[in-house]
Amino acid sequence: MADNKIERFEFQAEVKQVLDIVVHSLYTDKEIFIRELVSNASDASEKLRHLQLKGESVYDENLELEIKVSTDDTAGTITIQDFGIGMTHDELVENLGTIAHSGSKAFLKALKESGERNENLIGQFGVGFYSVFMVAKSVKVFTRSFRPDADCLCWASDGSGSYEIESASGERRGTRIVIELKEEYKSFARKSEAERILKRYSGFVQFPLLLNGDKLNTVQAVWLKPKSEVSEEEYKEFYKFQANAFDEPRFWLHFSADAPLTINALLYVPTENLERFGFGRMDAGVALYCRKVLIDSDPKGLLPEWLRFLRGVIDSADLPLNISRETMQDSSLVQKLNRVITKRFLKTLEEKAERHAEEYRAFWDSFGLFLKEGVTMDFTHREQLLKLLRFESSMTDADELTGIGDYCSRAAEAQKQIFYLAGNSRAAIEGGPYLEAFRARKIEVLYLYEPIDEFVVNHAGEYGGKRFVSADADDLDLDTIADAIVDSPKESLDDDAFKALAEWTKEQLGERVGEVARGKRLVDSPAMIVNTDKMMSAQMRKLMKAMQKEGPETTPPPAKFELNPSHPIICNLDRLRKCDADLARQVVDQLYDGALIAAGLLDDPSEMLKRSYAMLERVTGS
Repeated sequence: MADNKIERFEFQAEVKQVLDIVVHSLYTDKEIFIRELVSNASDASEKLRHLQLKGESVYDENLELEIKVSTDDTAGTITIQDFGIGMTHDELVENLGTIAHSGSKAFLKALKESGERNENLIGQFGVGFYSVFMVAKSVKVFTRSFRPDADCLCWASDGSGSYEIESASGERRGTRIVIELKEEYKSFARKSEAERILKRYSGFVQFPLLLNGDKLNTVQAVWLKPKSEVSEEEYKEFYKFQANAFDEPRFWLHFSADAPLTINALLYVPTENLERFGFGRMDAGVALYCRKVLIDSDPKGLLPEWLRFLRGVIDSADLPLNISRETMQDSSLVQKLNRVITKRFLKTLEEKAERHAEEYRAFWDSFGLFLKEGVTMDFTHREQLLKLLRFESSMTDADELTGIGDYCSRAAEAQKQIFYLAGNSRAAIEGGPYLEAFRARKIEVLYLYEPIDEFVVNHAGEYGGKRFVSADADDLDLDTIADAIVDSPKESLDDDAFKALAEWTKEQLGERVGEVARGKRLVDSPAMIVNTDKMMSAQMRKLMKAMQKEGPETTPPPAKFELNPSHPIICNLDRLRKCDADLARQVVDQLYDGALIAAGLLDDPSEMLKRSYAMLERVTGS
């Protein structure tokens, strides 16, 4: 091309329409243009490096591969320069004169056809360069190809539909883009603003990134390094950098995979669960990268909601992003990433629980609630999550936890259920009547202390073929599992006497109970209320009532009141009702309210207290 000759070109016929879409609709954030241009510069540098490794002759061969960004807030300009592959006249027309054409994409295709592979190219989207016209008044691209006999050229456009190419002089190998910003976007020319954007999106590009002479990418992309080359201190420092944290991580997972997707991930578990301290719901903290370039700092659906406590980075070279790099084209791929990473993290927790029990216990105490949440909402990973749940039980010491798998391994062969009891504390559960039959038969019962626990086991339904069943349920047949161990026979009401007492008791309690029956599971307690609602336990109903701010209350079925015919109080009650009916009625009411307390269902104990004082007054003879 002759010197000083200016060539004028019209973009392709559809350029104005497509460019308008790029400028006004394609990108959500205007600042993205810096990421796109730096990514292109990284690609150009990578192409040059690849050619050098192949031994090809390049112009200015001793020139270091780096990316320079300079700002001038007075003039309102930003300059981005690389010393990569550069462009010839024809390549300028082809790459910058055609919307949706990508030199990087063509380069990858050529590599594929030649049997080679280079995963470090990121500019595969065709229109990233044109994002600059969102903010630019004019753009000039100075370039010189790596080819020894190439010319220095200048491409210029204001994005209105045409561009010019003319000769230039004094350019080194590579590309220098000078952006004159529109008045309303001159803030991007401030060094502080450019530094913020570069660090956020391009802080891990593999070539040195300089802003006004200062190197910005001082932190390495640790997640892409082999684990053997990363020290513990480096892991901790990267956690603090990426998560903007001051604490140290509890532990981390660093892994890579080639199938079914190419993934490099580094996930951290923080030391503290801030949700426990009233700081509100934690925000997701795992960023999505594509070959070291930030795609989304808060990608929706990348990980399940119950893993929001994780921090770190996921990098995948297989992301079929749309042309703006801001939205996934294929949601099924996001779901696949979700499944692969979640399954791998849960496997890590399983290994931790098996080999490092104390470390897992500390994790469980802080983050166990998230795993319980996962059981209620994530059917795909429910089985894995259930393995990781931990509870106290009737066969553990206080503060000693057991897994559901271990529970099942101790259960008798005939036992087809996993029994549990919900209560505020171990003392509350063990002080009630519901454990007696299980203790007598040495059948283990899990203790559920947290309000969410019953929701968890109800959503799970079963584990390993065994159903979760509340120990306060009505229709339990424990004799099919094991025989009761009774120390010595006690005095007991015969069938006729008990039947008469039950009918009299039902008459006294009226509609408060649906049935008065012989308590086959009672050993040491005189009475109890059993749950006849198969859909909701007594504790669950109480929780639902507490949550129910407005609207009609759900009415439970009438309680089933069971009496222990061998207990001295019941035997004495049968005699008392014949000689002192008033006192007997007080005893029945007291027994019923006591059973309600044991079941966690007595809302107002004031009547019970008044009755207790009245009975004490009679007993003391006052």
